[in-house]
Amino acid sequence: MKVLLTGGAGFIGSHVSERLVARGDDVVIVDSFDTFYDPEIKRRNIAEVLASTKATLIEVDICERDALDAALGNDGIDAVVHLAARAGVRPSLERPMDYVRTNVEGTQSLLEIARAREIRPFVFGSSSSVYGVSTPVPFRESESANNPISPYAATKRAGELLCHTYAHLYGMSVACVRLFTVYGPRQRPDLAIHKFARLMSRGKEIPLYGDGSTERDYTYIDDIVDGIVSALDWTVASDAGVFEVVNLGESRTTSLARLVEIIGSEIGVSPKIHRLPNQPGDVRRTFADVTKARELFGYNPATTVEEGIRRFADWFRAQPSS
Repeated sequence: MKVLLTGGAGFIGSHVSERLVARGDDVVIVDSFDTFYDPEIKRRNIAEVLASTKATLIEVDICERDALDAALGNDGIDAVVHLAARAGVRPSLERPMDYVRTNVEGTQSLLEIARAREIRPFVFGSSSSVYGVSTPVPFRESESANNPISPYAATKRAGELLCHTYAHLYGMSVACVRLFTVYGPRQRPDLAIHKFARLMSRGKEIPLYGDGSTERDYTYIDDIVDGIVSALDWTVASDAGVFEVVNLGESRTTSLARLVEIIGSEIGVSPKIHRLPNQPGDVRRTFADVTKARELFGYNPATTVEEGIRRFADWFRAQPSS
């Protein structure tokens, strides 16, 4: 296939691009190299895949639909994997309009391009944050997810609803994958595991919000990529007009305190902790029920958080800036 992959230079997207190329697909990577974090990191992420003959890069803002459509030219795109987004719960409280533009208008832009080009298979990268704080655990896709508690979560839920509309109206086959706290090599430097490892390695205090009892379903990047690629294949094989929302998580939880302990052990330091109050927009616990992903995609997450952090630490130590 020829796959249009948005956000393809980011943490998750770069791993997806490598997997697709490795199995023989052609990939058109779309990325704006936004300055949310150092664009050079993202360029390093895809340097190897671009050196192949199976991947090309288009540098454009996904909200600029005409510019993206023109850059695609007459390329026959077979499927879309839409991972580009403005990420992060806490920053979304400070800049909500930026999140609406990229995550809602940008998703609308991609859906319109797919509709106009008659591209039926469409995978949308959503988030476990859509479940908010009122959803019982483990989180099941049958829950309403109508009470998000951050602008980021609200924009992701809006993206899902737009995808449903296009599947219904235009016969697209869509999988919205709700990702649960993804980590591993190339993780964004602002995310907890990477940030904690960097601070610990420099002998600095780590900021810990709350008492450390909050829990997350930490999911290793390889398992997430398995799920995304399987979701892509499912949309290709599905009938027109099919729409599903599917959790992709590890299906077990780890407390923040335990996470810090594991990272400290792998980095070889005793963590110094600076305690801070709980943050608005944060949920207390995330926990994925992945029954649906197993049934539809054959999804089978296999990496424990202990093994995943070990692999992350190996990568981290090899980085020149660590």
